[in-house]
Amino acid sequence: MIMMTTTTSNQNDSIYDFKTDNIDGEQISLSEYQGKVILIVNVASKCGYTPQYEGLQNLFEEYKEQDFVILGFPANNFSGQEPGSNEEIKQFCKLEYGVDFPMFSKVSVKGDDQADLFKYLTEQPNPDFTGDIKWNFEKFLINKEGFLTRRFRSDVEPESDELVGAVKEELSK
Repeated sequence: MIMMTTTTSNQNDSIYDFKTDNIDGEQISLSEYQGKVILIVNVASKCGYTPQYEGLQNLFEEYKEQDFVILGFPANNFSGQEPGSNEEIKQFCKLEYGVDFPMFSKVSVKGDDQADLFKYLTEQPNPDFTGDIKWNFEKFLINKEGFLTRRFRSDVEPESDELVGAVKEELSK
């Protein structure tokens, strides 16, 4: 379950104000990623976009030494495409795609039970769009200060010029 450590929310809050459980059930403060460029992705194992795990892993491998990290958040909000347990999701990601970027416990990314982190992300101003997540594999690019700078829909491939260019731009700052 994702929760805020503060009781109020305003535009000065960053993702560093959130704590969440990793896929092994250990609580992690997102402040552990302070100073890194972060790509947050809502993922699913049985989606037409699931092969994007490969591109995400490649992107992570390419830039992780430059203070870049991807955080994967499994969600079952869209057509039941993430029905597995955290352990099943972890095994699938490792065996099928060699995923070794941080993965987190399954959350809800929209609706009445939307995790606080995703409520925050979908409401933050950015040059792309705000509002509900439409499908699995939407991507949120976070700068080194913990603020949303770009948002990408599911059809933007992890290794696309658009996404890689945005990552490089944030890394250069």
